[in-house]
Amino acid sequence: MIVVGMADYAVTRSPEKLTTLGLGSCIGIAIYDPVTKIGGLVHIMLPTIENARFKDNRAKFADSGIPFLIEEMIHAGASRRRMVAKIAGGAKMFSFNSDTNLNIGERNIHATKIVLEEMKVPIIAEDTGKNYGRTVVLDTDTGIYYIRSATKGESQI
Repeated sequence: MIVVGMADYAVTRSPEKLTTLGLGSCIGIAIYDPVTKIGGLVHIMLPTIENARFKDNRAKFADSGIPFLIEEMIHAGASRRRMVAKIAGGAKMFSFNSDTNLNIGERNIHATKIVLEEMKVPIIAEDTGKNYGRTVVLDTDTGIYYIRSATKGESQI
């Protein structure tokens, strides 16, 4: 099991598994090539690098982390044409942030979907939003994305 930290990424191939823990408003974007069984996972924290004070960690942002992950997967032997994405996270963790501008989870979901569409990587499954955190595991042998929550149990997409 390869653990992907916050604002981090990893690329591997079958039979390895990738996991990231404690997704609240962050998004875990799993991208997978079912033929080569190469998978990648990035744990993004914010929607855009544009206004960031420090821009040295591309994995922290949806608009820079997703393209970077795709590049790394291609470098490892994956085909961009076969890539598919599964996403999880983007929770609204605090009830006081009803203003959309303050709801970072919602903004992260929106940015993730835009970037994946621009990169022509279809989202084939998602478990996003709501008000609870998630831990995810990508099984590169099967492409199954396991999602665990303390309050909702385990599911797979």
